[in-house]
Amino acid sequence: MNDPHDEQPRSPKLGGFVPFSSCDYPGHLVCVVFTAGCPWRCRYCHNPHLQKRERQPGLPSWDEILAWLPMRKGLLDGVVFCGGEPLAEPLMPRMIAQVKALGFKVGLHTGGAYPDRLHACLPYLDWVGFDVKHQFDHYPGVTLIRNSGDPARRSLAMLATSGVPFECRTTTHPQLHSAEQLRQLADQLAASGVRDFALQLFRGDGCLDDELLRLPALPPDAETLAHLEARFEHFTVRG
Repeated sequence: MNDPHDEQPRSPKLGGFVPFSSCDYPGHLVCVVFTAGCPWRCRYCHNPHLQKRERQPGLPSWDEILAWLPMRKGLLDGVVFCGGEPLAEPLMPRMIAQVKALGFKVGLHTGGAYPDRLHACLPYLDWVGFDVKHQFDHYPGVTLIRNSGDPARRSLAMLATSGVPFECRTTTHPQLHSAEQLRQLADQLAASGVRDFALQLFRGDGCLDDELLRLPALPPDAETLAHLEARFEHFTVRG
């Protein structure tokens, strides 16, 4: 008989699947698996339909994806897990290990909301895209969740010492980050060992925040961009 107190899901709650992508893992061709669920409510989120832990209809099951992957050998380099927040999926460490056992590289896009789960995944990861919302003390202004910067701080510190290649990236909007705050954020990240950083300009696709949509999403000034570029070995602006 199943234990009614066992909260472990029988199968992962998937939120989307892209069989081919060239932009989700630098320099690699991958498929992308989206999982459903996120503990944060970021104001600029463009995947709000993935915030709830509800499996999206019309998708292949995880077992079907696992059966499909061996047929992609030589065509795909790896698998990237996205969300939502992929680490909201309790089975994520097992899923990553299963992909690694098939001989594929594994990438993860995460905001670091679940440090313990990230720790369990790190031995199998080949690359991480880490979303930094703001300076950690200012996270609630973006995520709308109290103390959300605390697990993110722990996760980034863990990642920085893990030896796993990673990139940090911040989605910016003048309503969320002042130029001075972006400069301070860059200084803090560089001091913590971040070498690759991308500034992602806000885009309105899927965003439900009327204030962000109403105000012009202007890029930072040239002086701020120069400050950021000087702090990292690799810096890019994505629009």
